[in-house]
Amino acid sequence: MNFDQIVACVRIGYAQRKGFINLGAIVFGALLTLGFYSQNKDGEIQQGVDLASFPITVPEMAWGFAMDTLQQSQGSIQSGQFLADILIAQGVEGQDIQTLVQNASEVFNLLGMRAGKPLIQLSKDSTQAIDYLIYEPSVYEYIVFDLQNDLSVKKVKRPIKTVTESAAGIIKGSLWNAMVRRGYSYELTSKMEDALQWSVDFHHLQKDDEFRLIYEQDYVDGKAVGAGQVLLAAYKTADTVFYSLYFDGDVKDAVGYYDLDGKPMNAGFLRAPLKYSRISSYYNPNRLHPVLKYRRPHYGTDYAAPYGTPILAVANGTVSRAGYTGGNGNFVKIKHDETYSTQYLHMQKFASGIKVGTYVHQGQVIGYVGSTGLATGPHVCFRFWKNNKQVNHLKLHFPPAKPLADSLMTDFIAQRDAILPILENIKPIPLPDVEETTELENP
Repeated sequence: MNFDQIVACVRIGYAQRKGFINLGAIVFGALLTLGFYSQNKDGEIQQGVDLASFPITVPEMAWGFAMDTLQQSQGSIQSGQFLADILIAQGVEGQDIQTLVQNASEVFNLLGMRAGKPLIQLSKDSTQAIDYLIYEPSVYEYIVFDLQNDLSVKKVKRPIKTVTESAAGIIKGSLWNAMVRRGYSYELTSKMEDALQWSVDFHHLQKDDEFRLIYEQDYVDGKAVGAGQVLLAAYKTADTVFYSLYFDGDVKDAVGYYDLDGKPMNAGFLRAPLKYSRISSYYNPNRLHPVLKYRRPHYGTDYAAPYGTPILAVANGTVSRAGYTGGNGNFVKIKHDETYSTQYLHMQKFASGIKVGTYVHQGQVIGYVGSTGLATGPHVCFRFWKNNKQVNHLKLHFPPAKPLADSLMTDFIAQRDAILPILENIKPIPLPDVEETTELENP
């Protein structure tokens, strides 16, 4: 609304409401008094002070507070420190500590507070006790403790913006080098490997191989915080291009990666339950046991890896056993169908939610490498059953995964035809030649 329109509105309001106080007239009168507007000798209204000359200050906001009204100091949780210790250090008294701990326990898992995570103190007066304590368990959320008013504790999830982005490159040494030199994250590199793991041997890449992918990237407060789903990936080696398209058919066994014809990318079973591991002992019916020191059959394949390395289910299935025995240590057994089962021994611990009856997807983390039971070091003993008999899985030709149902092909084709032209228009641009190792650099 311009100046003339403001005046007209005021005059109309006054004419319609004779003898009554009119808010518009009051505001206009105040503007005249303050000198924003004036009248000349002919009674005409003129603009006095330029409103644009008055700066408008937008307060800096963080954790839901206007930061220019508060004093801020930052720290972090120390090793062995619990919530009660933190509150005592802030001068909170006994009954208030109990109330805050109780309120916090209803909001998040207190045992999940980790050393090194940020703690922010906010005060209205730096000479007085702090008013708010902020704990940040992740970039996606934060916890606000009100220490002076109602002793409330609330969890606030930061808004996540998901953007579809693309990546491309040319291999000169390793995939990790090619990705990182272009500014892509380790997480994205790992997810691209997941999408193409059944068709590309990432341990033996060729110089001048090319990769392209379309993926989802999450942002919080304008900062990239995590790579999401790889929607479509392509890898060219020599004259062959491998494609891998993610499709969710909203059916239990129809979620995963497919080629452009709708055939499942996976071969039914992953070749190993670990990434970046090495075989330390093969299937051997006459092996000398490293602990017992006598010969007895070894009906599994040992994969050595550091403590805590994630162990993956090699195929979809249902957990039939999960427990501990003196020889196996912590172990999980999965029934995949009427023919095949797999077992994973010597785990350090099980993954969250893994118990008898749990349905797991191929590639899902089911536990972590350890050395429980009869084991000399950290590894997983992987055992494979076919028709209730343990066999050497390295000599098997795995059955193909179930193809997409005909009822899903229309949706699959529509998704493929919408995204494939976008990928084809992505052109890998070579970087300046530098000396690169050909070894896979796993962070």
